[in-house]
Amino acid sequence: MSNMRNENALITNLNIAGVVIAYGMLGISLWLSTDVPLSTKGYWGMGILLLTLSLINVVKYRFDIRQSEDRIRRIEDIRNERMLEDALKEPTSEG
Repeated sequence: MSNMRNENALITNLNIAGVVIAYGMLGISLWLSTDVPLSTKGYWGMGILLLTLSLINVVKYRFDIRQSEDRIRRIEDIRNERMLEDALKEPTSEG
């Protein structure tokens, strides 16, 4: 479990670094481009920011759905196990 947590932390950190680098490169390119008006630069910046927020929401909702499905599957497994235990505990009337 700890190994999986370390891998998830590594992947998360790499993704965060990628986003920071992408934002930095976007900022530098917008700063250095003198041919593009300031309003267009702001429009591009807002678009990228809103796209990032949308992607975060999509990932969060997919994670929530997967977590809910896992929880339902665990509940069903426990219920099936209890039903099996109850069926095995019932006395038989053959003898």
